[in-house]
Amino acid sequence: MNVNTNPPRRKYWGVLAVIALAVLVFIAVWYWSRPKPIPVVLQQVDTGRVEASVANTRAGTVEACERAQMAPPTGGQVALLPVSKGQHVKKGEVLLSLWNDDLKAEVNLAKSEAGAAKAREEEACVLADVADREAKRLLKLKRSALVSEDRVDRAVTDATARAAACRAAGAATQVTIERISFTRAALERTILRAPFDGIVAEINAKVGEFVTPSPPGIATLPAIDLIGRQCLYVTAPIDEVDAPAVRPGQSVRITLDAFSGKHFEGRVRRVAPYVLDLEKQARTVEVEATFSDPNQMENLLPGYSADIEIILDTREGILRVPTEAVLEGYRVLVYDPDSGTLDDRQFKPGLANWKYTQVASGLESGEMIIVSVEREGVEAGAHVVPEVSTEDNTRNQ
Repeated sequence: MNVNTNPPRRKYWGVLAVIALAVLVFIAVWYWSRPKPIPVVLQQVDTGRVEASVANTRAGTVEACERAQMAPPTGGQVALLPVSKGQHVKKGEVLLSLWNDDLKAEVNLAKSEAGAAKAREEEACVLADVADREAKRLLKLKRSALVSEDRVDRAVTDATARAAACRAAGAATQVTIERISFTRAALERTILRAPFDGIVAEINAKVGEFVTPSPPGIATLPAIDLIGRQCLYVTAPIDEVDAPAVRPGQSVRITLDAFSGKHFEGRVRRVAPYVLDLEKQARTVEVEATFSDPNQMENLLPGYSADIEIILDTREGILRVPTEAVLEGYRVLVYDPDSGTLDDRQFKPGLANWKYTQVASGLESGEMIIVSVEREGVEAGAHVVPEVSTEDNTRNQ
């Protein structure tokens, strides 16, 4: 009798098929539900320049070395306003004049009086010279007993008196000359002149209006605001904690919002000897920086916002990492290419600024670290995948 073994075989293969399907389903579920590697930006630990620097806490300002906010020292009605906003003026050029016809008349009167006084002086001195010669002639005749002593005495006395009159007339002439200077000075007080070459930035007066000087302790708008363009500098607040390390002459890197992506070289010219406490929780010291290249100031305008980075120290060819990759406690996340995971590594720092931090120990040149530390899930042990190549991401100076 023959035994049919096909049914058990079919059952056996059916079980294997079910098991295989279950395994495939499990693998598929695991594959699709497993955590996906996090794309990260890598940077190689390399060598190069590292700078120690400090920067301003709030935006600084481009200032003009020469700026005059002027008003006439005396009140009066504006009679002449020959300039306009934005106009370039030369030193000594008239910017504004008050009505001053009365003072001009006084100057002319003083000149006339000085001319008359000079004529009287010349007359008195000529008469004194004549009297002096007459006295000397009579003195010679007296020695020959040809004239009386009384006549000689009268001649000498007359010569002395006329000499005194000559001197008095000269003094009177000097008084009239000084009066001309006085009236001219009073006239000049009604005229505003440019104290330097510059640009008229603001005008707060009109022809026919009356202007008055500012009362003591009360600030008023200037009649003319004149700004010189020949010299510019930047003034910016530095945190009081950083200020002790700042010295005049240190190198400065200046950046302006108006010129994005460009920086200007400069030098610290002044560190204020006091602390500003405009904000009680952010006390600052005012620092002034000048531009090293005068040609760079051609397109700059006073009033631009500016930032300064003061270079305290610089070292070349040292091991470094991007400062943006450094976590609290001077730690970085190191990429393991074999496992595709991250390792938390602490290192000993040296010089540092916003761009690079020196590695004194704890890391080796060529190791890859994570720059995109702010991304969600980027932490020690996480599975990651490089987003860009290290060649494209290496930033050497």
